[in-house]
Amino acid sequence: MDITKKQFSSYMIAAFSIAWPLQIIASIFALRGNLTAFQLLLSVTMFAPFAATLVARIPLKCMGWKPRLKGKVRYIFVALWLNSVLMVLGAGLFFLIFPKSFDSELTFFTATLIARAGEQAVEQLAAQGFTVQMYLIISAAQAFAIAPFINMLFALGEEVGWRGGMEPYLKEKFGTAKGRLLSGLIWGIWHWPIIILAGYEYGMSYIGAPVLGPIVFCFFTTATGILIDWIYEKTHCIWFPALMHGAINAFGTVFPYLAKAEYSRYSIFGPAYIGLISMIPLLIVSGVIMAKAAKES
Repeated sequence: MDITKKQFSSYMIAAFSIAWPLQIIASIFALRGNLTAFQLLLSVTMFAPFAATLVARIPLKCMGWKPRLKGKVRYIFVALWLNSVLMVLGAGLFFLIFPKSFDSELTFFTATLIARAGEQAVEQLAAQGFTVQMYLIISAAQAFAIAPFINMLFALGEEVGWRGGMEPYLKEKFGTAKGRLLSGLIWGIWHWPIIILAGYEYGMSYIGAPVLGPIVFCFFTTATGILIDWIYEKTHCIWFPALMHGAINAFGTVFPYLAKAEYSRYSIFGPAYIGLISMIPLLIVSGVIMAKAAKES
């Protein structure tokens, strides 16, 4: 797909000028405690890269809208499970290093459940024969099996822009390695307003706040972007990156509940996928993909 420098510049301006004001407004709602409005605006923001491709008149038809599954069915499972496996390994590594942070009683999850549904929520679970631990396992199973396909529709709003429009241009101009690294950096910076203002992903009281979070998140988006671009190259279908992105968003929300609330200042390290320690398996796999690409080029 041929994208001109003018189209790319228009895309970049539109992607940020649409998303950043929305993120700032969303952050104001979050700081005022209106999490519903915050989540709604974040969902809208995910379509900013898609809208930017339309503004820049980047062709959509070459992005692979019609799935051709012959010989590629295995990549559906890769999109769903690869990052999930890496998340489990990363969280396990975090708890191995910080064993006292693991909370078998799930006090943070219980507090979140009560905050969302009221004191009676836990009592209702008990009346139905469920413990909080069982409820988290069920929620995780749903996140693993169902949520990726729902999230895929929202993730498509980003992937059309990042993988469909921006990354092919950067790889063509700078080569595969530099193109992937640049696109990951841009993707991470795109999230900065909500990370800095609203404590998105790491909270507000982590070690190194508010500077370290935006930087570490760029490592995550770069490594994740390599995996997503790899699956896009293998399938030539935009739905696969969207599915992988959706799976990450779905399953990644589970692991912070496994840590004690007093360890929230260590969120920059894990146990969520975006932590410096928890992303080590991701960094290794993305590094292998990059090394293999360099060898084949």
